[in-house]
Amino acid sequence: MDDRESEPSRGWLPLVLIMSIGGLMALLDSSIVAVAISTIMNAFNTDEGTVQWVSTAYLLALGIATPLSGWLGDRLGLKALYLGSQAIFVSGSLLCSLSWDIDVLVFARVVQGLGAGLSMPTAMAMIYRVVPRKEIGSAMGIFGIASFIGPALGPTVGGLIIERASWQWIFTINLPAGAAVLALASFFVPESRAKDPGKLDLAGAASSTVMLFCFLFALSKGEDWGWGDERIVLLLLAAFFAFALFVAVELTVEKPLLELRVFKYRSFALGNAVLVVSMVGLYVGTFYFPLYLQKVLGLGAMDTGLRMTPAALISAALMPLTGKLYDKVGARPLILFGLSTLAALTFQFRTLDLTTATATVTLWITLRGAVSPFTNIPAQNAAMADIPTELISRASALTNVVARIASSFGLTVFTSMLTTRQAFHEARYAWTLGAQDLASRSALGSLASAFGGGDRGMSAALAWLHAAAAKLAFVASIDDVFYAAGIFTVAGLVPALLLKKKAPEPPPAEAGT
Repeated sequence: MDDRESEPSRGWLPLVLIMSIGGLMALLDSSIVAVAISTIMNAFNTDEGTVQWVSTAYLLALGIATPLSGWLGDRLGLKALYLGSQAIFVSGSLLCSLSWDIDVLVFARVVQGLGAGLSMPTAMAMIYRVVPRKEIGSAMGIFGIASFIGPALGPTVGGLIIERASWQWIFTINLPAGAAVLALASFFVPESRAKDPGKLDLAGAASSTVMLFCFLFALSKGEDWGWGDERIVLLLLAAFFAFALFVAVELTVEKPLLELRVFKYRSFALGNAVLVVSMVGLYVGTFYFPLYLQKVLGLGAMDTGLRMTPAALISAALMPLTGKLYDKVGARPLILFGLSTLAALTFQFRTLDLTTATATVTLWITLRGAVSPFTNIPAQNAAMADIPTELISRASALTNVVARIASSFGLTVFTSMLTTRQAFHEARYAWTLGAQDLASRSALGSLASAFGGGDRGMSAALAWLHAAAAKLAFVASIDDVFYAAGIFTVAGLVPALLLKKKAPEPPPAEAGT
């Protein structure tokens, strides 16, 4: 029997709350910087390409550090690693707030990202080791609040800070919260260390670092440089060969960095397949809703954040409920409901146009937020349901890597689709505007008169028409993206149907554990 089942159900709530606060800081910092980019650019008198590294460096460091968390957790102990990762994150935040140069700020963001990349999977591993399996849904429901609140509140909090204080405060706010997490974790988090962590898989660490760096960097720069650019092609080729080497190494060494053999557990493979679909589906909405609200409806960053906030709040409120439901009925019914409803709402967004009311969009976003807790957290729980205790750290690190790659890759694919479809629709509308029929000339003449007539009125009318056409093309391309995202979300129902019908039984511990 799992050793956690022999313990009375008590004492895990403070630990989960502490882990949630730490996770909230890490996820908040992945989005809070977005609204401060122009302010930071002006503060350091630098160009846009350079200042974008403030975001890119954090995400790259986060992705590279995550695979190391499994071995480090086994080697140092989960408590020591969590405290260390939080200390690294807080130190990076302090250095960010004190940065006197853009290069220093980018370096500080790398430090932050390393801490965040180690802390998130370590927190998940700790929860799965401490909380009895029969209550893991409730625990992860609470922990999952951070995953929805953090990214959604980032732009709102960042916008408020930029309006009321200096940009440094978007990093300074991490200091008191980080100090509190370190103090509380020292007291409430129990020791947990593997008996035989083995030596560090250097070949796996090197190949995974090259793979993730090249792949994530190519995804972040693909739109700017162009997907056919020689640098992007070389990065993707390097990522591919590093991935092939990584898989070959991990399947042959005795103590791999990431234990790919956990995919032999049916629930782990299916749960991660569902997680990939739900992560992509949810991130598409999180990224493109603000674009629509700002570019089409003309809302500012603060108003856009406020429109997104109800969805985050209702997600957070429903997280504990879905966790309890998971403990009672298992993942399958929750995921089937969540994905099917998410797909229906995603298809609804393909009807967006220039006349869609802001209140209507806010309602759809909020409804989407209400169903999102029924996908990600049950999928994560399903993936970990059958994993033996001694493999929890490695499986947690692998799940976090899968989720990060899936969200980055999915967002890149849909962004590329948005660009392509926007060019198509712009060409279509340009052809329409160029039609020399009597109706077009009559309408253009009337519009020119409204702008004062004459050559100046005609120029103003043409400029207005082309701006309107560009906005129409953008809305049409957003509709196409949501249509494709809806189809992709429906595909997630296939692995969901193959999940276990009932709540999972705890896996047996291997001899000697």
